[in-house]
Amino acid sequence: MRLTKLFAVLAAATVALAGCAVGQDGGTGNDPAKPTIRIGYQSFPSGDLIVKNNKWLEEALPDYNIKWTKFDSGADVNTAFIAKELDFGALGSSPVARGLSAPLNIPYQVAFVLDVAGDNEALVARDGAGVSSIADLRGKRVATPFASTAHYSLLAALAQNGLSPNDVQLIDLQPQAILAAWDRGDIAAAYSWLPTLDQLRKTGKDLITSRQLAKDGKPTLDLAAVSDDFSTAHPDVVDIWRQQQARALNVIKNDPQAAAKAIAAEVGLSPEDVAGQLKQGVYLTPAEVASPEWLGTDGAPGNIAANLQSASQFLADQKQIPEAAPLQVFKDAIYTKGLPDVIAKQ
Repeated sequence: MRLTKLFAVLAAATVALAGCAVGQDGGTGNDPAKPTIRIGYQSFPSGDLIVKNNKWLEEALPDYNIKWTKFDSGADVNTAFIAKELDFGALGSSPVARGLSAPLNIPYQVAFVLDVAGDNEALVARDGAGVSSIADLRGKRVATPFASTAHYSLLAALAQNGLSPNDVQLIDLQPQAILAAWDRGDIAAAYSWLPTLDQLRKTGKDLITSRQLAKDGKPTLDLAAVSDDFSTAHPDVVDIWRQQQARALNVIKNDPQAAAKAIAAEVGLSPEDVAGQLKQGVYLTPAEVASPEWLGTDGAPGNIAANLQSASQFLADQKQIPEAAPLQVFKDAIYTKGLPDVIAKQ
């Protein structure tokens, strides 16, 4: 896509931003005397939903309105950041890599790791579509949300099996639209995430999961970003927000039943179903989040920077972006200010 066309698409998407969001849930009300913190979330199982359901931010930040807005994909979250409609947002590592690369150059930083993709993201072939391997996808219609971690993983899986994006019919669909197209028989396969993924698996089979791709050097993650403007103006709020995210990770590890109950209330599933979904993902401990392998510490951004740069290079190789951003761009985009001490206080 030519850059002028890309900017036109972004401008149109910004005007139509309300159409990107699935719903707006508010929070502590709309007291005009209080400033508002705007948080974009997605419905995949994560500590973000535990924080939301338990109203921990509302309790910890009583002097603010907390506005939660649901999005279908990281691409939509990026659009909202571009429009300066978000302070915090949950999105995958591939959308973050795209967002930090040209031409978007979104002024945000990665402030937390929500989860590492495991079996909770996968490429699934529909029963009856005549697909038993990734090689069988040649010429078939395959859906995924473009610019998402699933899109990145799909392209990696195709490349691993000697296929280019041009060898299949790639369809850009959001998870709920994927499910509808699947039920109609319009697509042969899809790369998506929970909870939609479990619906697809009822009448399909996994060809590869993100856990397998991670072992092959193509890991994907769900991250939380904060806008540069907000982190500069309100570092104390960012600290409190990270403390609540760390608290949620501890609940997932130490009280999985409570975690499943809170997430189930947000995604409309049973706690039993959510408990099974949580076992498919990889959830770090707060100490691991602050380790060199992941976010790192002040002055020493962790390996996530290299992971994001690798994703940027892959997107450039696939002609998804003009060129990969240098590693330093991603190092500068890791928000590590006081991280170990902050999350230790949760």
